[in-house]
Amino acid sequence: MLTEAQIHALPYRPCVGVMLLNPAGLVFAGQRLDNPEPAWQMPQGGVDPGESPRDAALRELWEETGVTQGLVEVVAEAAEPVRYDLPFDLVPRLWKGRFRGQEQRWFLMRFLGQDSDVRIDTEHPEFREWAWVPTSTLVERIVPFKRAVYAAVLEAFRDRL
Repeated sequence: MLTEAQIHALPYRPCVGVMLLNPAGLVFAGQRLDNPEPAWQMPQGGVDPGESPRDAALRELWEETGVTQGLVEVVAEAAEPVRYDLPFDLVPRLWKGRFRGQEQRWFLMRFLGQDSDVRIDTEHPEFREWAWVPTSTLVERIVPFKRAVYAAVLEAFRDRL
């Protein structure tokens, strides 16, 4: 078992996130497949070695939602990355205990497709259901340890929502 000091010494995992807006201004959120509790999130994932954050965001969006690059317009990238720490009990179970949390670069994208273009039944599914969510209720749907991240993302893109 890792001690608190050992966890604090771990690095953050390089990561990206996507706030995908539909034409009505609602945000894509998916209910995680691996959590029986309400655990909604926007598409996100790690940055591969040599991959740009923008490319990683487009790849993660496709891997998690089936939405291709041609169905989105990249509107903005948040000026600053957002970090979060995992609850201590999760650190040894995620990413082989190598990271204390994630440092995420967030991208705002507009969805140009139809709802039928969203396919969460991907090769390696991450979501069991999805919904378009108003920005006003997004944060309350998210697992508690990520709520501050989502509030920061909403603030970063406030002028474009």
